[in-house]
Amino acid sequence: MKDFDKFSDEKLSILLFEGDAGAFEEIFNRYWLKLYGAALKRVKSREAAEEIIQDLFTLLWAKRESIQIQKSLAAYLFTSVRYMVFNYIQKEIVRENYKDSFQAAHIFCDNSTEETVFLNELIRNIEKEVKCLPSQCRSVFELSRKENKTNREIAEFLGISEKTVEGHLTKAIKHLKVGLADLSRLAAWFLLLI
Repeated sequence: MKDFDKFSDEKLSILLFEGDAGAFEEIFNRYWLKLYGAALKRVKSREAAEEIIQDLFTLLWAKRESIQIQKSLAAYLFTSVRYMVFNYIQKEIVRENYKDSFQAAHIFCDNSTEETVFLNELIRNIEKEVKCLPSQCRSVFELSRKENKTNREIAEFLGISEKTVEGHLTKAIKHLKVGLADLSRLAAWFLLLI
């Protein structure tokens, strides 16, 4: 049985490259706590630090045959932790941005009840104002907006000129603007809330 705790980092690296599980275990025991401390200092989360170190050692074993340690095993491990912490922080920033965007979208969509109430109120007010229009003007407006007829079609249907149709539409729209002025201020205020 080998006494791995007496081996140098260089010897352990060579044995690790050769697939020696005992050398890997010694590296793990020798560096786990130090690497965990380095990760914890940067990520401020025990769970995240543990996960980073677990991932590091998993990769170390899985890629042991292709890893090239240039200076020392300790330098390689601590540099790896630094990169893994950097990647973790980047992912957390993306995750937080996504969460913030999702919450903002959810809040925006969550106003559906208020929007429905407001829309129903708007429709009621428009209908009330349309009923106040003179009969010919109301007919022209309803044919234009509800039945989507062109000015020419309305003129032919009612037996009036296109200019008269345009005049009635202009009059109806002006009447609606005045009649719905209070509601439009309410709409602007409502839109600022969402």
